[in-house]
Amino acid sequence: MHVFAYMLRCSDGSYYVGSTRASLEQRISQHNLGHFGGYTAKRRPVTLVFQQDFQRITDAIAAERQLKGWSRAKKDALIRGDYDTIKALADGWTKRAETRRALRHTPSGRAQGEES
Repeated sequence: MHVFAYMLRCSDGSYYVGSTRASLEQRISQHNLGHFGGYTAKRRPVTLVFQQDFQRITDAIAAERQLKGWSRAKKDALIRGDYDTIKALADGWTKRAETRRALRHTPSGRAQGEES
C-alpha cells in the first residue's frame, strides 16, 4: 500500500499540507470540489506542488506534521528541490534557537562573551 504526504499551492498562493491513503489524483479532485470544507475549500483551485510516498501511514503523517512546521522559505526550497537552501535555513534556525537558549541561561540576559 502506498500512502502520501503532499503539498498543494492554493489559488491565493498559500500552501496546504496533507496526507492520504487515497490516490493523489482522487485527493486533489476532492480538494478542488470542496469536499473537505475548511482551508482549501475557500482557496480553490489547488495544484499539487510536492508529493512523497511512504509504505506506512504513520510515516506519511509524521512527514505532514514536519512540513506543516516549516517556514514558507523552506517549503519553497523543497518544491524547487533546493536541498542546500533547506539545510542552510535549518542551520540558521538551529543557531538562533541555541542563542535563545543561551540568553535564557545567563544572569544578564546576554550570551556568554557578549558585551553590553
